[in-house]
Amino acid sequence: MASSIQAEAEPQTALEAESTLPSPDLRSVLVTSVLNLEPLDTDLFRGTHHWFPASQRLFGGQIVGQALVAAAKSVGEDFQAHSLHCYFVRAGDPKIPVLYQVDRTRNGNSFSVRSVKAIQNGQPILIFQASFQKSQASPLNHQFPMPSVPPPEQLLTREQLIEKYLRDTNLVEEYRRGLTRMLAQEVPIEIKPVNPPDMFHREPQDPKQLFWVRARGYIGPCDMKLHCCVAAYISDYSFLRTALLPHLKYSISFMASLDHSMWFHAPFRSDDWMLYECESPWAGDCRGLVCGHLWRKDGVLAVSCAQEGVLRVKEKQLESKI
Repeated sequence: MASSIQAEAEPQTALEAESTLPSPDLRSVLVTSVLNLEPLDTDLFRGTHHWFPASQRLFGGQIVGQALVAAAKSVGEDFQAHSLHCYFVRAGDPKIPVLYQVDRTRNGNSFSVRSVKAIQNGQPILIFQASFQKSQASPLNHQFPMPSVPPPEQLLTREQLIEKYLRDTNLVEEYRRGLTRMLAQEVPIEIKPVNPPDMFHREPQDPKQLFWVRARGYIGPCDMKLHCCVAAYISDYSFLRTALLPHLKYSISFMASLDHSMWFHAPFRSDDWMLYECESPWAGDCRGLVCGHLWRKDGVLAVSCAQEGVLRVKEKQLESKI
């Protein structure tokens, strides 16, 4: 369903499009801070926090990304992450650091497995496993085609869309304050929605969303493990909300991730635009399931994701925002 706010911006020339890549002088905070763990002992690390959502709980993507950083530090350079699976077992407290305890579950010739516990106050908040593989050539290759969408250079950023919403003189003051708070958040990723939902009338949408996404700042060509860790952070942002799109008339009383899985298929740069295709095939019993794909701009499928979460709503339906 089309949005009341147009997502498209003025087309750019090829030269202008190239200039949208981050400058090497602007290092991504995801590398310098968020995913930069402090080593405490062998296979023991401490992570701190940069940004957390309005729920005042730790952002799940940060915990998954930091856990993958810890796991990756215990494998050789010739091993790359190919999958991860984790359970969120407790809400994280943003006021205290997280300890990451790595168990070297298996070292093999082709595959190695690592288990990680993310701990706060002596209790696990995340149980995490990742598998790493040495690159192996194979004649068996296929993938689905990438969705056909406008390129990121022709779309507005999340911040530009919010600024458009705020210019509407009929916007209810309560929602104006909420959008202003969103605009003030220092989220370390950039997003360009392909077809943003109608933020005013909250009409039900199909449970699918498409947006271009990348790390804010420069990461550059480096160890692929780091780009996988950044993608783990990115993958959780707004992911579960896909399951809410058919139910926008309801007020959410509680939402939290239960588990998260990722599969890494092809090399990519997390500081370059990737298309995030998210869809929710099912919701029920106060849970929602979401599946996603991260596509490189050249059409290569780089990452697949899946997540289930708790979704609880209030009985009262929301009014229109204008």
